[in-house]
Amino acid sequence: MYRAVTRQIEVTVEPNYLPERSSVENRQYFWSYTIVITNTGDETVQLRTRHWIITDASGRKQEVRGEGVVGEQPVLAPGERFEYTSGVPLPTASGFMTGRYQMVTESGERFEIDVPTFSLDSPDAKRVLN
Repeated sequence: MYRAVTRQIEVTVEPNYLPERSSVENRQYFWSYTIVITNTGDETVQLRTRHWIITDASGRKQEVRGEGVVGEQPVLAPGERFEYTSGVPLPTASGFMTGRYQMVTESGERFEIDVPTFSLDSPDAKRVLN
């Protein structure tokens, strides 16, 4: 599990390799990831946008920007949490993702929160220690 906290908003990520959706022969590897966003602060916030940077084992980067997450722009009152699961394909057996969410308070203040960088590793990935 990976965790980041920005302005009392906690984001945790749990990636999961999906061999049933992957094909080593075709160089297609697929992961799901479950994200939990918890508002531990004292003001209500809404998630407006997402920005992902996805990097495969060859160093190729793909950026993804968009409104909300999984078609929603959740509002989180103090103490509330939002959980969702999404997925990502890669042409390599490993990689990593990092990102940010843009949030807005009830008073209209916009700010960004970090999604922790998380590793995407399949059992087929060769381990290299630097």
